[in-house]
Amino acid sequence: MLSLDKLRFAQDGFTLSLSGRIARGERVALLGASGSGKSTLLSLIAGFERAEAGRILWAGTDITAAPVAARPVSILFQDGNLFPHLTAFDNVALGLRPDLRLSAEDRDRVADSLSQVGLGDHAGKRPAALSGGQQARVALARMLLRDRPLALLDEPFAALDPGLKTEMLALVRELCAARGLTLLMACHDLRDAERLCDRLWLLEDGAKVLDLGLSGLRDDPPEGLRPWM
Repeated sequence: MLSLDKLRFAQDGFTLSLSGRIARGERVALLGASGSGKSTLLSLIAGFERAEAGRILWAGTDITAAPVAARPVSILFQDGNLFPHLTAFDNVALGLRPDLRLSAEDRDRVADSLSQVGLGDHAGKRPAALSGGQQARVALARMLLRDRPLALLDEPFAALDPGLKTEMLALVRELCAARGLTLLMACHDLRDAERLCDRLWLLEDGAKVLDLGLSGLRDDPPEGLRPWM
């Protein structure tokens, strides 16, 4: 379980303050306008930012002050953070060994991760030779290779066309279910949340204003969610 206990962060006039719990294996969407605190919350959980108060706990262990590398977290950003001079294989391998000194077992794991996202035949290609959807799959394969139980997605497919985005969300849902991953995904689109997640947190001005399940939501949406429908 991921537990956020009275978490607080303030910077440049913006304050994030919230609590919440997410069960192991649950997928939660963070919905809200730009500046509502979605990316800030992911950065706090990942360890890129430090809370000034409150606690972050994973499976009962306090990770609030833990270094980034020691956290049970993998994160996927919007731009994918691929290195243009490296092949798809090497970009994925960075998630396992930043120095790219791979054992035979390491190479098998990288190849398997690429196969899981449907890119087994594209391992030798550089990002410029791949489509936007394929580049997103490379970044996803790298995240999966790190084999961390908590996956954070910061609008990673926002730049894709609607068809590719739907395809990627379906793939992530399938892989999360197969691996039992817990997931938080920042997004602007309720449809994206419904395609991947079980629950939704609506953030406004750094606060969680709604926390509700996504099943049957459109039949009787709460007032605060109607602008996003």
